[in-house]
Amino acid sequence: MGFARTCSVTLVGVEGVVVEVQADLEPGVAAFTLVGLPDKSLTESRDRVRAAVVNSGAEWPQKKLTVGLSPASVPKSGSGFDLAVACSVLGAAERIDPRVLADLVMIGELGLDGRVRPVRGILPAVLAAADAGYEQVVVPECAAAEASLVPGVSVLGIRSLRQLIAVLTDEPVPEEPAEDPERPDPSLAGLRVPGTGAATGIHGIGAAQHDRGHDLADVVGQLSARTAVEVAAAGAHHLFLEGPPGAGKTMLAERLPSVLPALDRQASLEVTAVHSVAGLLPPGKPLIDTAPYCAPHHSATMQALVGGGPGTARPGAVSLSHQGVLFLDETPEFSSKALDALRQPLEAGHVIIARSAGVVRFPARFLMVLAANPCPCGRFSRTDDHCECPPAAVRRYQARLSGPLLDRVDLRVEVDRVTRGELTASGARGESTVTVADRVRAARERAAARLGGTPWRTNSEVPGRELRSRWQAAPGAMDDAERSLERGVLSARGLDRVLRVAWTVADLSGRDRPGATDVALALQLRTGVPRGVPMAIGAVGAAV
Repeated sequence: MGFARTCSVTLVGVEGVVVEVQADLEPGVAAFTLVGLPDKSLTESRDRVRAAVVNSGAEWPQKKLTVGLSPASVPKSGSGFDLAVACSVLGAAERIDPRVLADLVMIGELGLDGRVRPVRGILPAVLAAADAGYEQVVVPECAAAEASLVPGVSVLGIRSLRQLIAVLTDEPVPEEPAEDPERPDPSLAGLRVPGTGAATGIHGIGAAQHDRGHDLADVVGQLSARTAVEVAAAGAHHLFLEGPPGAGKTMLAERLPSVLPALDRQASLEVTAVHSVAGLLPPGKPLIDTAPYCAPHHSATMQALVGGGPGTARPGAVSLSHQGVLFLDETPEFSSKALDALRQPLEAGHVIIARSAGVVRFPARFLMVLAANPCPCGRFSRTDDHCECPPAAVRRYQARLSGPLLDRVDLRVEVDRVTRGELTASGARGESTVTVADRVRAARERAAARLGGTPWRTNSEVPGRELRSRWQAAPGAMDDAERSLERGVLSARGLDRVLRVAWTVADLSGRDRPGATDVALALQLRTGVPRGVPMAIGAVGAAV
């Protein structure tokens, strides 16, 4: 009897579970049995592994073969177990020393010719292996850069099974032809999840891609909206832009990611792990260090937004925009069921998807930007009468956004129609993205210094009870907001959100705590009711 074992990793959402792959050879009729709750793609590995072993020059054992995946109670899915199954079989057949395999973690799919192909989720798989105490992992060569992001783990990147056999047996390593760098890598062809391509908007776009030709200075007028974008970026506050078509709502949302600061190491690993599971890592860029941007079409389903789908649950738009921006253009055209599903991740910072096979948790701490027309025709305004929609149609259209969802939005700004004079003026343009981004970064640093030693990093995350007791506003600054609460203009949650926005305005203006002017601006940004304060952040600082 021959026995060998090695390890691989199965993914549950974006979290990995280390699985021990055991192979046992016994005398008897040649057969191959795979046990341990494998799915269809994993069951088919029996044929892939046999062909890969034979085509790599090794002999397939003609005995009764049993391969077990432990723990047997955890469902296993995907083709990333191929490499571990092949090596455990060769170890049981004594082609490889079983002692060499025991402390290795192997992740990779095998082609019939023995080539090692990459799989989705390399980064979270290696993170799980490191957390379990393993120090050596074997991955496909093209995924070695992604696996090397995990500190304290030795990564071996290989191109084929025959190369791995040679390394593990101290034999000369055969040369494998490299792919033409000018041609698409065929091994990456199957990584992208169908329905998450660039044409759908369900994908992450780094802020650096928006720097080219996307500058805030291109936005004509819209002082209130530009201020709201700056405040949203500085404090990670959700934003609602309402205005007629062509006023610049989409332009503002597209420029928001480039205003956000670069991701720190922990946030970069979280974002990269989600995009790795979804198969959306940019080619040649194993680590995403800029804020992602996700803009799904209004026909997107609830599963496309929050995650799920048939079989293994996949991350949705809220997770692909983790630590970045989720832009919902034409928000009233989304289904009410899909929009209301956003309420839980907006509060919790993660989404939990329950299926019969288990529960999956995806991170989902994003900055949400909603954009909507004021009515179905888009011409409704308080200042003119160009709208031809009946009053009942306007009410129905605006009622598609539920009150509980809008109550979670900190900033609500009406984007006015651009005038001819503003569009044709030859004077100085508004502030550039670089200028605003520097101010946002300074405000984030000021908030991070104040929140040091706490689990919160931005003003939008701080609970209201902490703001009222630990970090209080200036005496009398909240009087106007509290009167709005008594009149029913604000809810209790709305009052807390006004205080959070006021702290962000104070951080942008360089003050130690918010005063009455900061709270007035926060109230104006939330309710849309003028409070007699200037909308420019610099002007607010001068007015105090």
